[in-house]
Amino acid sequence: MPYILLLFQYHYKYPHWSVSQMKTGIATTTMASLPQTIILFLLLLGAFAQARDPFACDSKDAKTSSLPFCKVSMPIPNRVTDLLGRLTMQEKVRLLVNNAAAVPRLGIKGYEWWSEALHGVSNVGPGTKFGGAFPGATSFPQVITTAASFNATLWEAIGRVVSDEARAMYNGGAAGLTYWSPNVNIFRDPRWGRGQETPGEDPVLAGTYAASYVKGLQGNNGDRLKVAACCKHFTAYDLDNWNGVDRFHFNAKVSKQDIEDTFDVPFKMCVQDGNVASVMCSYNQVNGVPTCADPNLLKRTIRGQWNLNGYIVSDCDSVGVFYNTQHYTSTPEEAAADAIKAGLDLDCGPFLAQYTENAVTRGLLKEADVNSALANTLTVQMRLGMFDGEPSTQPFGNLGPKDVCTPAHQELALEAARQGIVLLNNRGPSLPLSHLRHRTVAVIGPNSNATVTMIGNYAGVACAYTSPLQGIGNYAKTIHQMGCADVACNDDKLFSGAINAARQADATVLVMGLDQSIEAEFRDRTGLLLPGRQQELVSKVAMASKGQTILVLMSGGPIDVSFAKNDPRIGAILWAGYPGQAGGAAIADVLYGTTNPEGKLPMTWYPQEYVSNLPMTDMAMRSSANRNYPGRTYKFYKGPVVYPFGHGLSYTNFVHTIASAPKVVTVPLDGHRHSGNATISGKAIKVNHVRCNKLSVGLQVDVKNTGSKDGTHTMLVFSKPPAGHWAPQKQLVAFAKVLVPARSQRRVGINIHVCKFLSVVDRSGVRRIPTGVHNLHIGGIKHPLSLQPATLGVIKS
Repeated sequence: MPYILLLFQYHYKYPHWSVSQMKTGIATTTMASLPQTIILFLLLLGAFAQARDPFACDSKDAKTSSLPFCKVSMPIPNRVTDLLGRLTMQEKVRLLVNNAAAVPRLGIKGYEWWSEALHGVSNVGPGTKFGGAFPGATSFPQVITTAASFNATLWEAIGRVVSDEARAMYNGGAAGLTYWSPNVNIFRDPRWGRGQETPGEDPVLAGTYAASYVKGLQGNNGDRLKVAACCKHFTAYDLDNWNGVDRFHFNAKVSKQDIEDTFDVPFKMCVQDGNVASVMCSYNQVNGVPTCADPNLLKRTIRGQWNLNGYIVSDCDSVGVFYNTQHYTSTPEEAAADAIKAGLDLDCGPFLAQYTENAVTRGLLKEADVNSALANTLTVQMRLGMFDGEPSTQPFGNLGPKDVCTPAHQELALEAARQGIVLLNNRGPSLPLSHLRHRTVAVIGPNSNATVTMIGNYAGVACAYTSPLQGIGNYAKTIHQMGCADVACNDDKLFSGAINAARQADATVLVMGLDQSIEAEFRDRTGLLLPGRQQELVSKVAMASKGQTILVLMSGGPIDVSFAKNDPRIGAILWAGYPGQAGGAAIADVLYGTTNPEGKLPMTWYPQEYVSNLPMTDMAMRSSANRNYPGRTYKFYKGPVVYPFGHGLSYTNFVHTIASAPKVVTVPLDGHRHSGNATISGKAIKVNHVRCNKLSVGLQVDVKNTGSKDGTHTMLVFSKPPAGHWAPQKQLVAFAKVLVPARSQRRVGINIHVCKFLSVVDRSGVRRIPTGVHNLHIGGIKHPLSLQPATLGVIKS
């Protein structure tokens, strides 16, 4: 039956072809003449030909499938206890690592825990393989770009799509179900190579992103999981390789105040609001203790205080790093024991499989400690349905190749890119470009025809690409010149061609910036300027350009483009981040006004001088005049900026009016915990002495579009707490999106949780609510809100 084999070959090579395309593509006349019903039947057989066998509890194996841990009707804790009682010590230790070994006598297959899905199913890590029925997956914009949308609904929608595609690939035997994403570290220093992976510099923004994306990934099926997400890297990890200091050797010296106020906030929100199934500890030490060996961080904080319902995993080879590189313990057995007793459940790496059994034999660790670790990982696998037998009969078992790279998924990737693009500058205005006046466009720059660059790092294989050149080509005739051979731009050999193109065109678009050769994992930047001679190229092209000159920047981190901001010949500046597979189409839509830009910067854009004498190794967030320290992020840095956090322009104008808001809120104290001065100290109330449940401030804000174009407004709400040594100069407390047609008005409701978002942290790491006037800032308006203590509190207007 060679025609059947041909059909299977075409099905796996071209999984998205329709039956008619399949028939056309096969030259064998016998095959082409087959009835469509037969072809559909054969396609169905082909779809199941690569279907995954059950991980465990296969009904075809009567001996093992009848064991109690396979009984779906039993509570998961009981099933886990039964399974642990059947495992030998040798079998247990081989389950403590990412490439967990099979247990054939119990019908359990091996499993690779390490898969990634930062902004789409990724091929980083051994758990995912592209090819065959799954040649690619939808590649969304890099996280820093998506964060610029300030759209929690979008973030959750992306998570749902990514988990659809992840489940489909799992069903097809091409991926796992445990994804070590998202990265929710704070983008503390603008030079950090991995800042691109994060939601930015604000803890509330990062935490909201984390909870939203995780909910999308994991689904809303109660305790059952669609896939298991993981928030990483806990904690105070934001240096990879700077000035001779790398992440494997770095000891982050962090105050209790900054830990509570900044670094831990996204992780706490991820666990408590997102109910994430995993947290990953980092390579670095925090105050002299490796994070993966610190019981205060893992056992007491993540699992104890925050009540993680899931497992804790090490960054890859972290346990080996703190033994071999940091020399934290004298023997490898001590390192294994310290990690497991601290609360580590799974080792990405071989270390625990190699040394845990000896650690138990030597009395450094109890078998009960190993059982506790395995109970957490096995529980997650059972919540994923991995011990429920045949995958195709379970929820999501119907997902397959047809559910990957669908038109709807790719459209969402395009929409995410549109929402994340930030209009930084617009003289005149110079944008949007006109279909009538800008019919020929010079497209210039090392990122002008970018494809893979647009998906950043921790990406997979995209479904398809639309480069900036292709996107602009859908609107106008293009003249293309690179100007620089690559983003390093080490010479001017290609400058003349770029300059000549600009002289001929109605408008010039320069697509400049960075890529993974400049900023990446284990590659921190040394400065904030455009690389090489890019600035020179931009200035020379702008000087020669016959029409408008527009600068488009691709990057994860901020760039000091003060020269362009101050150059009257450069009409507009866009930041596109790394905009994903459809980035070029999104850029063109914004340039020509099909999309009205709505993105806001999720990080401060500092001048180059900011980092000239600022060590990345200094973890302090707050500024200090005594040691000439500028502070970090918009919350604590008071110096000059190129563009501030939250900056972003539109092609229309929005005006805010507060329709209703309380002026005084009385904060109810918990009578059982209230203890006079210990509760109210320095005019601030301890949060854990307040009845926080449902204590929130409701605002109604009218947003009026006074311009002539419809637009979606991204509304950011900041609070400036009462002055004091603890308080930031301002902090983000809420954000919302609203579509407002031209010359119309919409009302937006905002709810601010008092304990979470109007509190500050004192020097001892204690969260408190300052009493007195908190000024709420929305755009150009300010609303004073007075918080006052009361034993029995009510909200007054």
